Amino acid sequence: VNCIDYFPGGDRPYLVSGADDKAVKVWDYQTKQCVQTMEGHQHNVATICCHPELPLILTGGEDGTVRLWHSGTYRMEGTLSYAFERCWSICALKGTHRVAIGYDEGTIMVKLGREDPISSMDPTGKITWAKHNEIQQANLKAVTEDVPDGERLPLATKELDVCEIYPQSLQHNRKGQLAVVCGDGEYIVYTALAWRKKSFGQALDFVWGMDTAEYAVRESLNSVKVFKQFKETHAFRPPMLVEAIFGGALLGVRNQDVLMLYDWAECRLVRRIDVCPREVYWNEAGDLVALACEESFYVLRYNKEVAHAVFDGGEPVPEEGIEIAFELLYEVHDTVRTAVWVGDCFIYTNGVEDMPSSRLNYTVGGQVVTLQHLDAPLYLVGYMPRENKLYLLDKNYNVVAYTLLLSLLEYQTAVVRRDFAAAAAVLPSIPAEQHNRIARFLEAQGFPLEALEVATDPEHRFELAVQLGKLDVTHEICKTAESDAKWRQLADMALKASVLPLAEEAMTNAGDYAGLLMLHTSSGDSGKVDELAIAAEAAGRGNIAFLCLFLRGKVGECIELLLRTRRTPEAAFFARTYAPSQMARVVELWRSELRERSEKAANAIADPVEYPNLFERLDLALKAEEWASAHRVSDLPASKYVEHEDDLNLDVLGFVSGLIDAGA
Repeated sequence: VNCIDYFPGGDRPYLVSGADDKAVKVWDYQTKQCVQTMEGHQHNVATICCHPELPLILTGGEDGTVRLWHSGTYRMEGTLSYAFERCWSICALKGTHRVAIGYDEGTIMVKLGREDPISSMDPTGKITWAKHNEIQQANLKAVTEDVPDGERLPLATKELDVCEIYPQSLQHNRKGQLAVVCGDGEYIVYTALAWRKKSFGQALDFVWGMDTAEYAVRESLNSVKVFKQFKETHAFRPPMLVEAIFGGALLGVRNQDVLMLYDWAECRLVRRIDVCPREVYWNEAGDLVALACEESFYVLRYNKEVAHAVFDGGEPVPEEGIEIAFELLYEVHDTVRTAVWVGDCFIYTNGVEDMPSSRLNYTVGGQVVTLQHLDAPLYLVGYMPRENKLYLLDKNYNVVAYTLLLSLLEYQTAVVRRDFAAAAAVLPSIPAEQHNRIARFLEAQGFPLEALEVATDPEHRFELAVQLGKLDVTHEICKTAESDAKWRQLADMALKASVLPLAEEAMTNAGDYAGLLMLHTSSGDSGKVDELAIAAEAAGRGNIAFLCLFLRGKVGECIELLLRTRRTPEAAFFARTYAPSQMARVVELWRSELRERSEKAANAIADPVEYPNLFERLDLALKAEEWASAHRVSDLPASKYVEHEDDLNLDVLGFVSGLIDAGA
């Protein structure tokens, strides 16, 4: 004997041994009798591990394989081989499905099966789950205190039974009167209230129909049987290997490539769909179905009347089924871990196995709304409309709840169906804090005007008002928001709508001096241009102030502005061009400022008083300045433009020179 391990739990006084005879033996250590011998290894058995969570015995041998044996039936369930030479040790981590395996050439960690809690909730709020072979129940109505969303609910559990088989699935029928436990190739149907056996049989999979006591079982890879009132009504062999079956309004049969949907009454093909869903979810009405695949899910509408009309008409059904019986509504690129329907609203948790975080989402009409970010994997078990609560389990069977208003879902469903009368009737029952969520939903559905009426968030209302071109609403929001960016947007809207007074107000509040300059010059308002020059200088926008003064022909004030803003060199060059009479004064100021840094550079600047010979036609420029000052046209109204249009191209120096030559 090379190794031994004890069975977990105290229900069976067994230990398991492995030896050089290649056999694995199960012993009753009280009676010292051999209970079972399991053979399969091709060399010495070196290590044994009885899994603390799963009904498995793991054995490793010098043949390099790890074999998995069912601890109840002692059948070999599988073989693991990683070509790492001989296996010497196996260890399972308690509380998980993880197993570490040690070989000559290294170590490997694997996870056996899924860690999803095996659970189901009936319509009255009783959650039933399976912990190993123990069936337990908790009543949500027993929670009287107000527990915050996401916090663990203080629930007392009730022991219902110790199941004869190891549960791999547990589910209530539609009305919650019956429950089934399936595992180890068998199923047992119980009454949900008293938990008494009602029926049992062989099954790899078990699914409920929409009828109270209608169900189907998958007995093998090519056999499906349908029962009603616990009596077999149909048995058929689908034209493919059956890897899984799904319940609901139609009986789903799936292999690796295709899903085939049959009616329950006659097991007739309704539709063949070329997808491979992991799970199929039907709503209560049986007219919507979600096909959850690996990377996305599809929501389809099922038209029962069309299917029945085809069957009643006696027409032959093609191999693809009745194409018009289903309509694809939308596809969502997200992974569904667990899900429930509430009316036409599909609620689900996303994420894949071993992801540390996920999201609790719901979708209506193809728009996905995130209800909550989850820090740890949680699994949906149901929704209670009266409490407006979603209930979820973690893998340790702790129950948490999140609030989701039924009235909110009803409103969104009515909008998707374009039943606005029903939506308006539901709206008053929805709390004001949920109105922003409704507004986002309405906007996504293409109803921005209705969204604006519902929204309370100023930011969202502003976006909608801009989108709709509502100047009055945008104006009111800008008054309270005190945001330059919003005022600028309002100014653009007002300009497009030719509402110039509002555009001016918006530009003023936004500090958009360039926009105001454009507005005032375009409208020919000289008084506003003068006011803008003062305001722009006070705001530190010297370039705008200078341009205002220059457009108004106030050359002297332009020079003074340049001097006040310590732009003395620019003032000197400006004076040389437009006000040569002030050039000497400005140059002296420039030289004084420059002497503080460089005496040599200051002396290099020529003063027009000392060196008039260096300034060509200076006398003519002074006379031109005098003439231009006496003939200013910048104060004339715009109506006089035609009379003075040629003045824009006038060569002032040449004109004054001509006057001098003429003796004028």
